[in-house]
Amino acid sequence: MLEEIRKKTFLGFDFSTQRLKAVVIDESYAVLQEADVEFDVDLPEFRTSGGVIRGEDGEVTVPPLLWVKALDMVMDKLIVEGVDFSTVEALSGAAQQHGSVWWAKGADERLANLSPEQFLHTQLASAFVVDSPVWMDCSTSADCRALEEAVGGAEELARITGSRAYERFTGAQIRKMRRTRARAYAATERISLVSSFACSLLAGRVAPLDLADGSGMNLLDIRSMQWCEKALNACGDDTLRDKLGAPVRSATTVGAVGGYFVQRYGFPPTCRVVAFTGDNCSALAGLRLQPGWVGLSLGTSDTLLLGLREPCAPTAGHVLVGPTSAPYMALLCFANGSLTRQAHRDRLAGRSWPAFDELLRATVRGNMGYMGIYFECAEIVPRAAPLRRLEDAGGRALERLAPQFEARALLEGQALARRAHAEDMGFTLDEKSRVVATGGASVNSALLQIFADVFNAPVYVQDSHANAALLGAAIRAAEVWSEETGIALSGSEPTVSPAAKPYPDAERIYGPMLRRYRKMLEHIPTLL
Repeated sequence: MLEEIRKKTFLGFDFSTQRLKAVVIDESYAVLQEADVEFDVDLPEFRTSGGVIRGEDGEVTVPPLLWVKALDMVMDKLIVEGVDFSTVEALSGAAQQHGSVWWAKGADERLANLSPEQFLHTQLASAFVVDSPVWMDCSTSADCRALEEAVGGAEELARITGSRAYERFTGAQIRKMRRTRARAYAATERISLVSSFACSLLAGRVAPLDLADGSGMNLLDIRSMQWCEKALNACGDDTLRDKLGAPVRSATTVGAVGGYFVQRYGFPPTCRVVAFTGDNCSALAGLRLQPGWVGLSLGTSDTLLLGLREPCAPTAGHVLVGPTSAPYMALLCFANGSLTRQAHRDRLAGRSWPAFDELLRATVRGNMGYMGIYFECAEIVPRAAPLRRLEDAGGRALERLAPQFEARALLEGQALARRAHAEDMGFTLDEKSRVVATGGASVNSALLQIFADVFNAPVYVQDSHANAALLGAAIRAAEVWSEETGIALSGSEPTVSPAAKPYPDAERIYGPMLRRYRKMLEHIPTLL
């Protein structure tokens, strides 16, 4: 009887680029406690800037011990917040994608024999061979080209792995390590992603990579769900398969929480550890998208997430194995997001969002046919150099526009780009379509209205938590626990609120503009 009424909570972690965050939710998925550690501020001894260390020739790394020490610190902060770890039934996590952690020999033994009397970071100080290359690293261009050539070209690599070769992806990073630091490669017993590394700390053994995050490596065949032999041979040697281990589905319990956490923090020995995944994958789970819905994160860069029934071979963007019920997910990252919006707000409206909104209100939907493409930095989707292109209703190039027309051209152009590339990845609009917005710019009602009109679908915002990746980690732990125990949880229904709905004539206005956007792209030189 006591077991039936005992409080049940679920714990989620997010090892992001600049901080480690943790959240505890209850059976209704309500947030009970949160804590975070900011790397630059709370761990100054590692001398990071923006959570990373920048080297020469585009190298960007992180000492993995920073993440270990951050976990020590966030656990202590959760104690201060009053968390009762004895109620935690399951935990999971998310982490920045594409980073790799290189374990020294004997990693499993070290993790299995941790003393609860000492901090993790003091016991794992010599557990890693090298610092971890992370997603901002761009030093592997030659390795990317070699990988594509080895498997039959960029399109063939995209067909097999869901993406063409990208510098930040782990396959190219492994190839570079083997090519330039052969001794470090040979001394490595296991290679983890940041997500599976973090999972390993909690599980007390080297945890498997999950298929969703693992499909962001250019090494996994997303159809067979197995490592691609050609890609493995191009990036490593005959030991690489063993170094990576066998991947598992995201909804996998990899084991019980490690004894270290049972003895030091009072976790129940039955607490399940659910496979950790990438932050974008976890955000898809956190947004809890239904079929036909699109997740839109409006941040420094804009990210579009959607579930897919079948994989495609994208020329831009990525297809990953799905972390939820959808077999696959599409991920489109647009580099020109909020920073680009802010730069043009400053130029057009003197650093004032209310003044910028006044410019928008001085125009009509469709902007009298004026359109613009604004890439303040190199764009990812499509791959293009910085540029600005303006056109009038007849498709004639313009040098400048009045500020009010430029303000609307910027936002409508961004929304048209998101829809066009989503459709290229397999998204189709119907009466059930919804856009679920998150991120800092999701509070801008004028921007959400433009997205509603361009997508011809209502826009919703999430009620529960702004950090979809962090909340998604805790929700995944709860849902796997619920599935395995057969105990239903009251928070299983998603809660979103309407924020904008399209006008009845939206498709008549923006359908032709979408076709014009595609024609404008034909005149933009793409980067290789």
